[in-house]
Amino acid sequence: MLLRRQWPWTQPHWAEASPSLTEGSPYAEAGTCYRPISSLHGHVQVSFLIPECGILSKELKDLVMEFGPYYLVKDLPLYELITHEFINTFVKKGSCYALTYNTNIDEDNTVALLPNGKLILSLDKDTYEETGLQGRPSQYSGRKTMRFIVSIDLMDLSSNLESKKYKRVSWAFREKKPLKFDFLLAWHQTGAEGSMMMSYFSGYGIQEHQPKISLSTTRDLRCPVLQSGRLGGEPEAACSARELFDWLGAVFCHADLNNEPYNFVSTYCCPQPSTVVAQASLCTVTGFILPERICVLLERLCRYFDEPKLAPWVTLSVQGFADSPVSWRENEHGFQKGGEHLYNFVIFNNRDYWLQMAVGANDDCPP
Repeated sequence: MLLRRQWPWTQPHWAEASPSLTEGSPYAEAGTCYRPISSLHGHVQVSFLIPECGILSKELKDLVMEFGPYYLVKDLPLYELITHEFINTFVKKGSCYALTYNTNIDEDNTVALLPNGKLILSLDKDTYEETGLQGRPSQYSGRKTMRFIVSIDLMDLSSNLESKKYKRVSWAFREKKPLKFDFLLAWHQTGAEGSMMMSYFSGYGIQEHQPKISLSTTRDLRCPVLQSGRLGGEPEAACSARELFDWLGAVFCHADLNNEPYNFVSTYCCPQPSTVVAQASLCTVTGFILPERICVLLERLCRYFDEPKLAPWVTLSVQGFADSPVSWRENEHGFQKGGEHLYNFVIFNNRDYWLQMAVGANDDCPP
């Protein structure tokens, strides 16, 4: 995979991620445009940029305000996620997400619960052997296997509580190797009360959190000129999708794009051809953000051009957790230098769109 210019982002960042897949299509015909949203489980940051927009509409502001809540439960025993009550209450009735908090994928034991009911554990060699569970070597272990991946299907596990499989997993987490983690938790079910998870884990000091929302307006922003039908760009006519990807990274970390000789922080400048927009709105939401919320936001941004606008395009960029044990679908996620896995939509005023999906060098290509 090609490497891109490294930007000095704090986590999460696009440090060495390069678009491994870029596609373009009319939005109205693109049923696959939701593929990366539903297959990347749990997002840490969502950003959208709208050129020629000084103030976001009330509808968009209200939409991002509804991204929460999510929850933090400290020192939660892992066996709580395999109980029949938890599975029946949350896993089987909606989309339940969980991810270990403040763990490093390349150093610590990490766990993720996916909305399909799969519990994925990334365990160091000693912990794996102590649990006695069956798994497979991590594909990023190197010559000597020091990490293992365990996948437990909670739907199948709960179908027979008297089975040897359930008793073995329960015994492993309750008695043989009790594991506790700080977990981020979120649950999506249409019409369900948000307080259900608060009351269920009340004995563990659960905390409710709302995503952090940052709004900013940039004046006189130099933007690349794009043509929806030219992914690779055209000299003196349009910039490429790859050039846009680099430019967005600079805009999101608020880099100076003027390439002045006295600037020792960044020598990057906007690709050519370019144009200056009077103002551009940037909204960034950070937290434990569910795919269902992002789908609604994408739908709204696609309707942005239902009425005539000055903006030629808008972008929606989404980043996954750097230390999640999985990336797209159930593929194992590796960290290496930055743990990047992200995607970016460019939605044009003619209803075409570009989709860019990117990962670091320690990940399989997105589906």
